Amino acid sequence: MKHTILQKIGVFALASLTGSVSLFSQTESFTVTLDKPVNGTVQINPPLPADGKYPKGTIITVTGTPASGFVLDACYYSVTGRWGAMYYESMASPFKITIDQNKHIGASFIEKEAVAHINVTQDVVYAKPGVKTLKYDVYSPKGAKNLPCIIIIHGGGWASNTEDIMRGLARELTKDGKFVVFSIDYRWAGKLDGDPTNNTMANIIEDVYGAIAHIMEHAAEYGGDPTRIGLTGDSAGGHLSAAASVMPNMIGKGGFGKTPGVFEFMPSYLPKNKTVEQVRTEMLASIKAAAPSYGVFGGNMLNHYSDDPAADDIWKAAVAPLNHIPNASERAVPQYLTRGTQDFLIKDEMVKEFVDALVKAGQRAQYLQVGGAGHAFFDWKPDAQTKATFYNYGVYYAAEMKAFFASVMY
Repeated sequence: MKHTILQKIGVFALASLTGSVSLFSQTESFTVTLDKPVNGTVQINPPLPADGKYPKGTIITVTGTPASGFVLDACYYSVTGRWGAMYYESMASPFKITIDQNKHIGASFIEKEAVAHINVTQDVVYAKPGVKTLKYDVYSPKGAKNLPCIIIIHGGGWASNTEDIMRGLARELTKDGKFVVFSIDYRWAGKLDGDPTNNTMANIIEDVYGAIAHIMEHAAEYGGDPTRIGLTGDSAGGHLSAAASVMPNMIGKGGFGKTPGVFEFMPSYLPKNKTVEQVRTEMLASIKAAAPSYGVFGGNMLNHYSDDPAADDIWKAAVAPLNHIPNASERAVPQYLTRGTQDFLIKDEMVKEFVDALVKAGQRAQYLQVGGAGHAFFDWKPDAQTKATFYNYGVYYAAEMKAFFASVMY
């Protein structure tokens, strides 16, 4: 079962089950809204009180049961956050939720045929460099053998979401059985994971390289070929996928900014039998292409997130893909870029600047603007609007992305 935030058992959980009115009257309570399910049913225990409120600390068990022809997509709760409703999900049922603020609770269901072609392995742990355990999920076509790998890096401003939000894209990219797909998580910037010191952008990139190193080590277990890897991601993940694709030469043990002019990334995971130099060499050869979607490639939107007094704009430049594009004659790394014309965050000129720099370096670059689409059209969440946006834009452009990767790796 997947739990994407820490859950704390409150002192009034027992009271919530025994119905002690005297304790309830002294306890802070929160409103729970049960979202109406589609293509299945949802049960919660203890049952929702008439006033819709539970005492703080109550532990609720959520059970989602799919209708005929459907399977569980996720049990979830949502709270108001940075990007509107923020979802915390479990891909298994039942799902235990602690009431510590107002929450929406529900379950999402999907057609059986949408996942019938794949085996899904969740929560593969690759590292724990800080408070948060870092994981990835694997979407492997049934019967997969020696298939190229696509690694997805989720967005969320480098400070929210998990790999779950990319499962719709993962399911689409595995159709036709040409790729094994891995969807990875990483540390959130700053102290948002509860770490005592800031997680920097360099740390996040090190997590991406750590995940890639772990995936390369274990790809064959899922039918993947570790020597043929494509990277993709959206928004913050667009930045990270572009960075990881063009900057493997910066993998090393020299530290990031500790010595003037030295900016190197130490992957948060290294295979026991390999040196960092070996990992760098293998990634330079194995990462074949990238498809960064509505990403940040340079400029003021990038932050180093370091609390080191020495951190300056040079540190920001060191994490900008725009500044590290290799010449295609030395290392070709084709790029497929998309952006919605109604994107409120990523402007056309931001993407064009990166595309122009790629072309100047002799790299193959394709940039498609998606008419009418806003930001995050590759995301997948339980709400109807996000799903509709994905079906309207994400499905078609996932197929286009898949064709791009196939043209490079087949």
